Amino acid sequence: MERSESFLILAVDDTPSDLDLIATILGREGYTLALAEGGLRALELAAQGKPDLVLLDLLMPGVDGLETCRRLKGDPATAAIPVIFVTADSELDVILACFEAGASDYIIKPFRVPELLARIRVHAELRHVQHEIRKLHGLLPICAHCKKIRADQGTWHAIETYISQHSEAQFSHGICPDCVGIYFPDAELQASTVTSESNPA
Repeated sequence: MERSESFLILAVDDTPSDLDLIATILGREGYTLALAEGGLRALELAAQGKPDLVLLDLLMPGVDGLETCRRLKGDPATAAIPVIFVTADSELDVILACFEAGASDYIIKPFRVPELLARIRVHAELRHVQHEIRKLHGLLPICAHCKKIRADQGTWHAIETYISQHSEAQFSHGICPDCVGIYFPDAELQASTVTSESNPA
């Protein structure tokens, strides 16, 4: 899994004591933190720092949690950031409204620390998988002769090795018809002879 200190969490709560508690808990786990005491400040920090996860209070003056979530999801630059609501409101219609606004998860205060950390770890793992998949996007330098791929560090790897290191794909090896003719001409000749013999003119 991705190292916790490389996982940036934006915690948003208008109650300083609640914000301090979350900061203490997550700081002990080694997470990198950004703190906001309101929705507008949260939107500014999200746009600047592109956090990996937002922990969002629901009931806040001014721009509340629901509106903050809607704006995050409405901006292409922040739409992919998962949002976990952390709030004392346990009403079903409120929970549903949060998910409709784009929330990924919902935790009711007073939360249990192991549950909070477990849910954050799930999103950290998902984010790590997304980052690994993105490594396979874009331009990959491939040797025109041996087809090895150059990694970010400048070293060259067999394509199977590179993809195995950057994804969960597994390989089974075969040979295409074009390569059979090049590398195994006898096999192609045998196949042609068998076909001719089984279909006499």
